Amino acid sequence: MTTRNQEGAPAGACHDTPAAQGFAMPAEFAPHDACWMLWPQRPDNWRYGAKPAQQAFIEVATAIAESETVFVGVNDDQYENARVQLPDHIRVVELSSNDAWMRDVGPTFLTHPDGRLAMVDWEFNAWGGLDGGLYFPWDKDRRIRTKIAEMLGVARFTVPVMLEGGAIHVDGEGTLITTEECLLNANRNPDLTKAQMERVLRESLGVETIIWIPRGCYRDETDGHVDNLACFVAPGEVVLTWCDAPDDPQYAISREALDVLESAIDARGRSLKVHKLPQPGPLYIAEDEASGIDRLSHSHPRQPGDRMAGSYVNFYIGNEVVVMPLLDPQRDDQAREMLQGLFPTRRVVGVPAREILLGGGNIHCITQQQPRCR
Repeated sequence: MTTRNQEGAPAGACHDTPAAQGFAMPAEFAPHDACWMLWPQRPDNWRYGAKPAQQAFIEVATAIAESETVFVGVNDDQYENARVQLPDHIRVVELSSNDAWMRDVGPTFLTHPDGRLAMVDWEFNAWGGLDGGLYFPWDKDRRIRTKIAEMLGVARFTVPVMLEGGAIHVDGEGTLITTEECLLNANRNPDLTKAQMERVLRESLGVETIIWIPRGCYRDETDGHVDNLACFVAPGEVVLTWCDAPDDPQYAISREALDVLESAIDARGRSLKVHKLPQPGPLYIAEDEASGIDRLSHSHPRQPGDRMAGSYVNFYIGNEVVVMPLLDPQRDDQAREMLQGLFPTRRVVGVPAREILLGGGNIHCITQQQPRCR
């Protein structure tokens, strides 16, 4: 693996990798200094000029801002609109993007025992490039990590591997979960073997044990991001989206994942405790929801009747709150009660999130935590 430091000087030797320097990716449930988001505005992805989606993003940002600083990056032509709509205590910064998926285009933050903050700058090709990618171009998205590193004045390790933040989850104690469907997809890194990808993850994120789940959620257009299927809620504990209907394609996917997780041993030698979180729906795009979207040849189509990859696992763990998507009135309360039991020291806040799901993701996908450092 080749890495470069913030100044851009080549650093090909193994001792220059983030892990060799003592950096590691902390768990999302560890303390944060801030959360980063982006402002939605793509008319070919968000209906009606993204106005309904903007309201959902505002609710997510407001809920997270109860216990940590929230930065919202905005393109210049939407800056004034975003500044007027967002609460005053949310920091609006000019940070141009092609779309609003900060989890995937933003930094993967690292911390060091001595208190330093750093980040990994992966490659990005809009979830597949010209082979199944969701839009073109992605040039503004590709510059976001560099800009945030400049804003914060932190070290940036560039890793020439295609990887999105939603493709990985860590427990902060040496264990990472991901899916083969995404990280080993030919439209990401066709020349990397599984063993080579594991080496990249260990050297870049300071993890030791990598648990591979075969597939992500059914019809997940990111090619199976793990953050829509399963995530760590504590060391040794994972929540998994669950389906009890045998005729639903998600049924087999969830059981396959359960088999992997229950047979895995983490970096500390523990077996994992798996909590089953029922999926909403199934959920489908309605006729009126498919209208109001610009139809462009270079963007992912959204058609009436298309199934959406709805999941309650796609939540954000804040310092004092857990912000979860409200997606199905028949199951929202059950999901909220279960999450409250898993996070007894945090308040679970439900936010109506169907508008975010209509764009292809959810709350975890539009947020990126900046871990606390000294």
